[in-house]
Amino acid sequence: MTLDLKYPNIADLRRRAKRRIPHFAWEYLDSGTGDDLAIHRSRAALDDVILAPAVLKGRTEPDLTTTFLGRAYDRPFGVSPVGMTGLFWPGAEVMLAKNAVAQGMPFGLSTVAAASVEDLAPHIGDNGWFQLYPPRVPEHCEDLLKRAKDAGFHTLVLTVDVPGPSRRERQRRGGLQTPPRITPRLFAQSLLRPHWALAVARAGPPTVRSLQKYAGVHEPARHVGLAPHAAPDPELLKRLRDLWDGPIIAKGVLVPSEAVLLRDLGVDAVWVSNHGGRQFDGAPGSATALPLIRAAVGPDYPLIYDGATESGLDILRAIALGADLVMLGRAWIWGVGAFGANGAAPPPPPPPRSAISSAKT
Repeated sequence: MTLDLKYPNIADLRRRAKRRIPHFAWEYLDSGTGDDLAIHRSRAALDDVILAPAVLKGRTEPDLTTTFLGRAYDRPFGVSPVGMTGLFWPGAEVMLAKNAVAQGMPFGLSTVAAASVEDLAPHIGDNGWFQLYPPRVPEHCEDLLKRAKDAGFHTLVLTVDVPGPSRRERQRRGGLQTPPRITPRLFAQSLLRPHWALAVARAGPPTVRSLQKYAGVHEPARHVGLAPHAAPDPELLKRLRDLWDGPIIAKGVLVPSEAVLLRDLGVDAVWVSNHGGRQFDGAPGSATALPLIRAAVGPDYPLIYDGATESGLDILRAIALGADLVMLGRAWIWGVGAFGANGAAPPPPPPPRSAISSAKT
């Protein structure tokens, strides 16, 4: 039986991942801030988008290829950067990057992923995006960008909706501290997830490897919510433009006038996102903001969408609302949490009928 028959949708992967990773890691991944209202708004906003199918079109062969910021991709969706990805399954960043290259999708690596930019260099092909939480020390920021460029990342994603740490109450109640510290409580939770515990024992505990070089300014395993970093402003954006010779995307935009400002400041694309509900519980669903931003920036300016995307239908909804590209975060992590490397890739196509017949004879 193929995985696709037993786990046919992303919700099935989510349920299995919850059973496979420790409670503290699950709460870090699954939670927003406050009462998780922004997460629920994102889901509700997508569910409110109704699409009327066309008829009498005959048999069609869908063309999923797209061009974004001058690069061709085989899919109109990709892998969002997720902080501490390796916490949810050791080596998850490499698993997802390999699949993104194989499927012709963009792959985003977070500054605060468990893997470093150098770790991903052999695996990103021509598909690498680097999401920046800028170090406060200018020389460290410049060095980090150079390392990302040298590793083969060609597109820079500046997260603009994190001026400071947010309160993530579920994460706190789950027991995960920043920097991570194994307490008796967390150790006990880990023992209840033996597959995860064995994988971590083989790989070693996750740390924020891209920032280890700057220890003393950035704690090596510290999350960006507590580590000192530069709050985004127009001066920072100007400095990044001088340091980075590729496209720059601004991630975390929900207000039409701010999207216009970023466009006019020379940002190459805007990423419409409420940060998975993890920064501000009063934020609208991303699908509510997307059509308003599209109307404000015009039909040709590149827009990315993320937020509660869990199916091909959700991707269609976002494109219908004005997105040029859709990025998924938690959905990919649920896959690797559920099945490791096998969960990072789509199921293989069924064998042709002739092969099945031959096998029976």
